[in-house]
Amino acid sequence: MERLLPHLSKLSIEVVEQREGVVVLSGRVRAATARCGRCRQWSSRVHGRYQRRLRDVAIAGTGLLLQVQIRRFRCDNASCPARTFAEQVDGLTAAHARLTPGLRDLLTQIGLALAGRAGSRLASVIGAAAGRDTLLRLVKALPDPPKTPITVVGVDDFAFRRGRHYGTVLIDMVSHRPVDMFDGRDGDSLAAWLRQHPEIQVICRDRAGGYGEGARCGAPDAVQVADRFHLWQNLGQAVEKTVNAYRSRLVAPAPPLPDETMPAEVQPLPEKKIVTRLREHHTAVHELAAQGLNKSAIGRKLGLHQATVRKYLNAASVAELTAVTEQRAHLVDDYIAYLHQRWNDGERNATQLFREIKQQGYPGGELAVQRYLRRFRKGLGHAPHPGPKPPSVRQITSWIMTHPDHLDPRDTAKLRDVRSRDRDLNRLVKHVRAFAIMMTGRHGDRLDAWITTVEHDTLTPLAGFARNLRRDLDAVRNGLTLPHSSGPVEGNINRLKMIKRQMFGRAGLDLLRKRVLLAH
Repeated sequence: MERLLPHLSKLSIEVVEQREGVVVLSGRVRAATARCGRCRQWSSRVHGRYQRRLRDVAIAGTGLLLQVQIRRFRCDNASCPARTFAEQVDGLTAAHARLTPGLRDLLTQIGLALAGRAGSRLASVIGAAAGRDTLLRLVKALPDPPKTPITVVGVDDFAFRRGRHYGTVLIDMVSHRPVDMFDGRDGDSLAAWLRQHPEIQVICRDRAGGYGEGARCGAPDAVQVADRFHLWQNLGQAVEKTVNAYRSRLVAPAPPLPDETMPAEVQPLPEKKIVTRLREHHTAVHELAAQGLNKSAIGRKLGLHQATVRKYLNAASVAELTAVTEQRAHLVDDYIAYLHQRWNDGERNATQLFREIKQQGYPGGELAVQRYLRRFRKGLGHAPHPGPKPPSVRQITSWIMTHPDHLDPRDTAKLRDVRSRDRDLNRLVKHVRAFAIMMTGRHGDRLDAWITTVEHDTLTPLAGFARNLRRDLDAVRNGLTLPHSSGPVEGNINRLKMIKRQMFGRAGLDLLRKRVLLAH
């Protein structure tokens, strides 16, 4: 027993028994003297005795309870405020504690790793039963990690409750460990924190304006670095909007049909209600803006959110807004060629066509097939001659944003075909690859020229992305030049989300902060 638990060598074990699945050791302290906890003077004058019960680390999954006879000693130091004191055994007892330091440390680590409910279940399995509140109380009682000088810090926000309540986490970019968390994500809070750490030289952040202003106010001499991941992500969003705006050009021309199979004249489909509404709002917003009204006044007059008004004002034409309303990919799309062929062959029974494509693996229902064929029954269009299915917007965006050496040869050929048929998309690919070379090669000195070139192009979404870079030009240029990256910050945000969800999103800042800063 003493070999397994070294601190028991300080006790004289007199009785060993088992009660309800718990091993009970009864004994007394071997030392003849004890030291006062206040004046640290030794004493051998025993004033009284009492029994103390301590839970210790389990042995082979069986709980261990120590019943120790503790003595109270008189303090012989006349100047000491304590007249009597209870003896303490190093490594075994602490004032007012019912757990040994070993068991307390064990339960604390379980609480850090698993929090309340899950930690309580694990503690019961290993013979160290503890309630969830006990585990959380032990975690909250832990001191903060020791403060060390930080020269490079990363900052990002996280959601306590998405869309409503946010917080900020700060990461030491050298050790990749979180150093602090606080409520809110405004620039003033970040500035106040940075003033307490004047040693910081580099601040890695995303492109949020609040953090940028807070960094300028709290650490004006520090270098701000915009994260390359967010830059590439924002570029990808601009590319997807651009490709979506030219979606109608993605369809390759169908081969001509023989004269005898030429369909009748195709009537245009009626305009969708959402397209009509977008067109009306776009016209009204621009008319009111021409009269001198600001965004807030236009929003109040038309009943629109200010962000929606800004979207209409930034759109040079209605086509940029209506491009996103194009029909999205549907389960029927993979079987359109077959449906067109059977329709041109004279088959008009939707149920029969549904059965045929069902045998080919169609996972949808019959109603979707009926809706697709309804336009041909009403004379709103005729099934064209089956041709190759055009690539989706997401596919083309993925091809453009992927390094050419990493593309599948078939995708490379498809992208080459798209570029050869559309000059605008060909220029889009060139701009994206120029930015990629600038980012991977750390050529931040080329940024101004790239922005100027894109701004003078006709690719509106990409030009908007380029103009937005000018608002944070220095940080973006540093991000494309310096080796710092917010990768460790994103990794810690992912870990923080896991910890938050492990506690069902109900942890307050004090508990969440302890687990994020101290759990390894």
